[in-house]
Amino acid sequence: MLGPILAPCKRLDYELEVGIYIGSGNDMGEPISIDNVDEHVFGLCLFNDWSARDIQAWEYQPLGPFLSKSFASTVSPWIITTEALAPFRAEWTRDSTDPQPLPYLDSEQNRAKGAYDIQLEVLLKSEKMRSENTPAVKLSESSFIYSYWTVGQMLAHHTVNGCNLQPGDFLGSGTQSGPNHEEAGSLLELSMGGKQPLELKNGETRTFLQDGDSVIMRGRCEKEGAKAIGFGEVVGTVLPAKG
Repeated sequence: MLGPILAPCKRLDYELEVGIYIGSGNDMGEPISIDNVDEHVFGLCLFNDWSARDIQAWEYQPLGPFLSKSFASTVSPWIITTEALAPFRAEWTRDSTDPQPLPYLDSEQNRAKGAYDIQLEVLLKSEKMRSENTPAVKLSESSFIYSYWTVGQMLAHHTVNGCNLQPGDFLGSGTQSGPNHEEAGSLLELSMGGKQPLELKNGETRTFLQDGDSVIMRGRCEKEGAKAIGFGEVVGTVLPAKG
């Protein structure tokens, strides 16, 4: 049986997330109430929280992810304010068969408009696609409306122990995957842990990312009677490991 080795990642992955920027912070020891969260969130962006899955699997028991997450994070260039997103607030529900949130994470206001209906998609453009001048291929699409936790719940929980957030602090939403397999927000999920390769339109296959792959994430809000808002793109290209 082979022992562990120190080597470049062989199971590199992306995570489709929404980034949350803090505007107004809270004093140390003073939790943010779930119904007061809007006073503290400045805006949202797109966020790729890259993951080295093989290293992550080695690290996370008992220490949790460290090197598998610390090497890179990519955010989109635009921050969309919560005021601009107001028309796209939506009802949030928790399936009755799942555990319901504790009182500090629940309110009528959060259930009525705690979610954001942001359409999300992930595309991949390989080195071969660039050389052949062919467009990127879509890997998945989903919506932030499916998020298991709302932005309000995330901030209420983060500060319930008195942790003080400050202006400019940044939180990630966690991987955003829809209820269907094709709406998964990572290759780990799309490829069933690497057991089922994805077949791309140009004949290539992927279980995890390869050198030269560009990951493109896009977000957009659209609703009848409201002006559409685009989140732009967050793009990152995998370069060969050094050494």
